[in-house]
Amino acid sequence: MNGRIWDISQVMRPGLPVWPGDTEFTHTGTWNMAEGSPVNVSALTMSTHSGSHADAPLHYCAQGSDIATVDLEPYLGECLVVDARHSAGRIEVADLPRGPLPARVLFRTYAAFPHDVWEADFTAVAPDTIRDLTARGVQLIGIDTPSLDPQDSKSMDAHLAVLAANMRVLEGLVLDDVPAGRYELIALPLAIAGADASPVRAILREFAG
Repeated sequence: MNGRIWDISQVMRPGLPVWPGDTEFTHTGTWNMAEGSPVNVSALTMSTHSGSHADAPLHYCAQGSDIATVDLEPYLGECLVVDARHSAGRIEVADLPRGPLPARVLFRTYAAFPHDVWEADFTAVAPDTIRDLTARGVQLIGIDTPSLDPQDSKSMDAHLAVLAANMRVLEGLVLDDVPAGRYELIALPLAIAGADASPVRAILREFAG
C-alpha cells in the first residue's frame, strides 16, 4: 500500500517571488476555447530557477552538465528531512545529525515558507557542511531557501563544494508540514537541453523501508 504523500513544491503562478532581477513568472493563454478554439493552450515565461527547482552543474560551472544530461538516480529514493530552523544564518557541520545518512538530505530552515515575499536574509549552507555530507555518502542536498549560498555571495563557495562532490541540488522546497525524518523523495527535473536548471514537482512519500 502506498504511504502518505507530501507535495513539497511551490505553486507556479503570477507573483511568484523570484531572485531579484530574474525573470518573472507569466502564464498566457494562446488558444482559447472561449474564443472558438477546440482546445485551451497557453505559454509560460519563467526563469529556470523559478519555484522549487533542480540546479544543473552548468549553473555554477561553464563546462558543467546541463539539466537534460544529469543522472536521474539522485532525485529518487530514500531521503532524510532535517529540521534546521535553529541554524543561525548558515547550516554548519554541528547542525547535522550524527550517524549514517541516506543518499539524500533535505533541510527545513523556515518556520513558515515565504510564499508571497522575497526574503533576502535566508539561511545558507556552509561549504564544510557539504564536504561533511559528501564524506558520509550524500549525493543530493535540498533546502527550502532559494540558494545554498547567501544572496550577496560572489564566490559561490557552497555551490563549488557541491561541484567538487558531483552532488545534485534542490532549492526552493516547501517543508512546513513535513515532520523531520525519513521519506522517499521523487523530484525529477525536466530534460531541457542546454538548461542550467529546471523546475521540479517534488514530493515526499512515507518511507516503508
